[in-house]
Amino acid sequence: MVNRRILTATLLGFFSISTLFVEWLYVATVLVLISLGLYEFFTLIEKKGISMYKYFGMVFGIVIPLSIYLRFELTRGWELLFIALMLIILFILQFSRRESTNAIIGISTTMFGILYISWFFSFMIKIKLLPFGTSLVGCLLLATKGADIGAFLVGMRWGKHTLIPRISPKKTLEGTCGGILFSVLGALASKSFLPDWPVFSWLNMIVIGFSLGILGLLGDLSESLIKRDCAAKDSNKIFPGMGGVLDVIDSLLFTAPVFYFYMNYYLSRAFTSGSGF
Repeated sequence: MVNRRILTATLLGFFSISTLFVEWLYVATVLVLISLGLYEFFTLIEKKGISMYKYFGMVFGIVIPLSIYLRFELTRGWELLFIALMLIILFILQFSRRESTNAIIGISTTMFGILYISWFFSFMIKIKLLPFGTSLVGCLLLATKGADIGAFLVGMRWGKHTLIPRISPKKTLEGTCGGILFSVLGALASKSFLPDWPVFSWLNMIVIGFSLGILGLLGDLSESLIKRDCAAKDSNKIFPGMGGVLDVIDSLLFTAPVFYFYMNYYLSRAFTSGSGF
């Protein structure tokens, strides 16, 4: 299992790096991951006997990242428009059903899946579209997945004290500390290809690495909570030794939005002040 996990992680790492330099391939990969992630999420929920709008959720889940890439903006707050439109359509679909049992649960679960997976992971495209977006995505991946690798290696070797056993019995305090350390090291290593901006000073990179390490852990635990509630060990079996798409992108679902807002705030301040980068 360990060998398969390492091999799978290595192959995914090389593939991820290669997509960074081909924009259409990068966007296509994000779209595929969102589609499969949504399918896995809705399939997990279906096992609980909850009736929802699976294929509607998958279609709208693709529209969000695609509209971001195509720079579709009917209004300044177009994302809020999308959310309002989704909710209205979901209610209309519910009106056509014969029963109203668990209507609120079905609508809420569909909306949650779209926001949690599609909207959150769409920030991977938003980051790519920023100035020096390729380097920024590289930094995000190094810090976030570095935390995953560190938590796995340190936890496997020295892990003794469980973190939250009722949610994830294999996660340990030692592994958590190792993950944060590897995240900081990944952020520091990314200075070699990041632009020479004040926001990427050595001290700031330590803060960024630490923050992304914590956020990645929260993302991992959140997905574990969902799987635990659905009585599933993995979201799928697509990736040998690692599980499904959700098991691979769970940490990025939390780190990508925060990293984007942080960088977008910095860039906005730089342009507004007229000081440049």
